[in-house]
Formats: sequence, structure tokens, C-alpha cells
Amino acid sequence: MDETILVVDDNREIVYSISELLKYEGYQVVKAYDGMQALEEMEKQKIDLILLDVMMPRLNGLSALMKLREKSRIPVIILSAKTEESDKVSGLVMGADDYVEKPYNPAELMARVKAHLRRYHAWGGGAPKPDADRIVNGGLVLDKKQRLVIVEGEPVRLTATEYNILELLMEHPGQVFSAEQIYENVWNEASSYAVENTVMVHIRHIREKIEIDTKRPRYVKVVWGIGYKMGKYS
Repeated sequence: MDETILVVDDNREIVYSISELLKYEGYQVVKAYDGMQALEEMEKQKIDLILLDVMMPRLNGLSALMKLREKSRIPVIILSAKTEESDKVSGLVMGADDYVEKPYNPAELMARVKAHLRRYHAWGGGAPKPDADRIVNGGLVLDKKQRLVIVEGEPVRLTATEYNILELLMEHPGQVFSAEQIYENVWNEASSYAVENTVMVHIRHIREKIEIDTKRPRYVKVVWGIGYKMGKYS
């Protein structure tokens, strides 16, 4: 067996125990102790599957997963002690193939590893295919199917109107929309002289939820005297 599995966890004892289990099953193992190191290892060699922890220094697992999914569709199994439903949803929305809670059952973990490797090779692997139901812009992810918004790996709650405004802007990154155009697209009715304040309030609320620094927004930007646009990031 020449398949290589990348084990990523900041707990070195966990990395060691999983690595020994994988080696016993005949797999090659590469080790990493944070998300940044995991991405570096991906650039160095061919990896067939990743076992990925969530809470890690430098770059957490979900942020690393998001960057990985820009280039690769290799199977990723999130392996984490975090058991809240929102964490599982976040991992799957960001592109994980499976989620196993710690403490894990070794036999179950190996069964899932083998199943995902079989499926991956049967499908031919390769680069990610465009997903019409998912828009990714930097650390911002919008999942149309589930109407979910993820910011740097964390889900945020938007109202229906806030979500629709954000979806409009994310579908047209870099394009400037006036307050009137946003109102007509989102509210589905003709704009009036009073719509500017209405849109501005909703934009402010969106920024409060998705921007790290609302005074220096990274995503939803104002084009003074014209309107609003979504900044473009890879």
C-alpha cells in the first residue's frame, strides 16, 4: 500500500498514536502540528487523505481546510473533541468529507479512512469542481443550499434580508451597487427616496457580524457617493 495520510493535530501524543495505527494498517504517514504546517506539507508531497484537528495554533483546522479546498478534493476527515452541532456543520460546509469525535474508536476511524480512500480513487480524485451552491471569497463562505454564512471557520447568524444582501454582493464581487439597486434586488420592489437609510442600516449590521474591524471592513466596502461592493479575495 503506497497511500499517504497526513495527520494534523497540535497534540503530539494524538499524532503519534494515530500514526502508529495507520502504519500498522500499511499506510505511509506525514505529521503536522498546525494548519500552516499542514499546508506546507501538502505542497511538498502527494497526500491521499488528511485527518485534521480543528483547534490548533497559527492556523486552525477549518481555515486550513478552506485554503486546501481551493486546490484539492482529497478526502478530509475532521477529528476533533468539539461536539457542538454548529462545529460539525461548519466543517462539512467548508468541504470536509467526514467528522469523527474524540475520543475515537480505532476500528471505526480506520473503516472511515478506507471508505473515503476507496471513494476518492473510484472518482478519480483531482482538482475541485465548481460548486454553484457555494461561494468562497477569502475567509468568507456562503452556502446557498443551506443558507449558511461562515466567517473564518465560524458560522454567523444573519437575518433573511441581511443574507440576501450579502448573497447579492458575493455573487458579483467588485461590482458596485447603489442603495437603490440593492433595495430593488433584495426587497423586490421599486425604490423610493427613503431606501438609502434602510440599506445602510442593514449593511452596518452585516459588517458587525462578518468583519473583524468594522472601521476597516475587508469584505463589504463603501464606494463613496455611489454605493457598496464586495471586496475580492482568493
